[in-house]
Amino acid sequence: MSDDHVYMTLAEGHDDSDSRWAFGTGFEDPLHGVDTAVPENVDAAELAVCCMALGDDALVLAQRLAEWVTRAPELEEEVALANIGLDLLGQARLLYARCGMADGTGRAEDAYAYFRDADDFRNVRLAELPNGDFAFSIVRLLVLSSWRLAHFVELASSPDPVLAAIAAKGVMELTYHRQYAAEWTVRLGDGTDESHARVQVALDALAPYWEELFAAHDARSDVLADLQQVLEAAGLPMPQASPLPGIGRQGGHTEHLAPLLAELQSVARAHPEATW
Repeated sequence: MSDDHVYMTLAEGHDDSDSRWAFGTGFEDPLHGVDTAVPENVDAAELAVCCMALGDDALVLAQRLAEWVTRAPELEEEVALANIGLDLLGQARLLYARCGMADGTGRAEDAYAYFRDADDFRNVRLAELPNGDFAFSIVRLLVLSSWRLAHFVELASSPDPVLAAIAAKGVMELTYHRQYAAEWTVRLGDGTDESHARVQVALDALAPYWEELFAAHDARSDVLADLQQVLEAAGLPMPQASPLPGIGRQGGHTEHLAPLLAELQSVARAHPEATW
């Protein structure tokens, strides 16, 4: 199966001509003309929790992807991973801004990104794991983008018009993210013995963290179907692993999150009153 065929099948239902490109969809304000008041039929506290968690997922993974800048195998992949990270950063900003409206604090996005400690973050732990090799980062991106895309497709029909608009924009971005990761998974899995082995090692290492995704949002059948399709094209078996406890949404994290946040937040905390 060719990479293009993998993409074309995965992209069914997302016909926007720009959805293949990470920066093809992000220049218009998704909230233009949207009523930002929280609707009466929406639980504001639940909305805030949802936005914070999804914003944390995006911010933490964006930081991990930024670590590939100057380290990626080729310049083209460095640019692609940086652009995907910027898409996720944009999603985090919108979600944090909505969280500040919904939780009644009026906090700006920087307060959520830069002035919370690790145990206050609600991201899934899969996002915070160190990058490992290129195969590890690609497989993680494939799993997280497939899961996040399924989640955002549902949220695009949210009764909250702001969250629905954020999700609709995110669907176009995440379609590309999944396509990029799927193509690289096939190239590596169907490549040399070394690249095949590295993807298999990555799958086995990441599989225990998948159950946490489905606990946070149960899109199991859709996500596993996507993964099965890609892995078959790559000549890789679906990994079998005992799931680890899913505690990221409750503030339980690996030892890797705090150092990541220390680097991310260092300048903002050193100059808390600065403007940029």
